[in-house]
Amino acid sequence: MINVTQRFQGASAISLDAKGRLAVPTRYRDKFLAQGDGRVVVTAHPHRCLLLYPQPAWEPIAEAVMAVPGFDPKVTAMQMLLVGHADEVEMDSAGRILISPELRSLSGIDRDLMMFGQGSHFKLWNRQAWDKQFEQFVETSANSMPVGMESLTL
Repeated sequence: MINVTQRFQGASAISLDAKGRLAVPTRYRDKFLAQGDGRVVVTAHPHRCLLLYPQPAWEPIAEAVMAVPGFDPKVTAMQMLLVGHADEVEMDSAGRILISPELRSLSGIDRDLMMFGQGSHFKLWNRQAWDKQFEQFVETSANSMPVGMESLTL
């Protein structure tokens, strides 16, 4: 269970440097250090974005994904995507995380990206892909809430 004070939330527009490093916004650096001594896992997501977890928060997810028998090709594909592409990296002294060329290619992230807090982790989106995704979401959900969220009052 994640400590509420350690929850990741908020959005940040970020640019990768020439070496493919993401500078973690300063407001999140201490949380990454507190949760995993700066050790993080970056992996692919089926929506063509990336997931960024403190390493200790990733471990139970990887275990759960790999515990599912891989006889179904969809399960195997998901295991290869999530665990097979998982890259363990360490935040450097300047608060940067290297995003591998393979993960940048899979997600379409080249320079400009959006970083969204999702409680236990972040989602990283190519900026243009996110803008398109968000527009589609607004168009399709303007008058209805997703299943399971109908009772929320915002």
